[in-house]
Amino acid sequence: MDRILGIDYGNKRIGVAVSDPLRIFASALDTVPSANIIVYLQNYSQKETIERFVVGYPRNMDNTPSQAARLVDDFIRLLNKKFPDIPVTLEDERFTSVLAHRALIDSGVKKMDRRDKSAVDKVSAAIILQTYLDRTH
Repeated sequence: MDRILGIDYGNKRIGVAVSDPLRIFASALDTVPSANIIVYLQNYSQKETIERFVVGYPRNMDNTPSQAARLVDDFIRLLNKKFPDIPVTLEDERFTSVLAHRALIDSGVKKMDRRDKSAVDKVSAAIILQTYLDRTH
């Protein structure tokens, strides 16, 4: 079945999450170095059908795009070029890092392990994707 991928874009690392086949819940999948993301997604798309990318979009509190939005815009252009048949949806990513930290604490992850930013990135991607799934169902 088709999957929806959630992406938390970062300059160094990108968190990736995936929907279940019924598109009800999101699961953290991986954290990938930014330079390797296209190859990662190409490999993933050979194993699973990707229906859509949901990319976290950084906004300021007044709902305007933040400075980091330019980097995300560049990434979205690259996604559209490399995967022209897969639509991209933007999802507000405000507070996802805070929510990801809270989720890690609530799930009992030790303090030293929570310092691993890759864990926060993939949980953030799952939150971004879950927000989209909740809103569209």
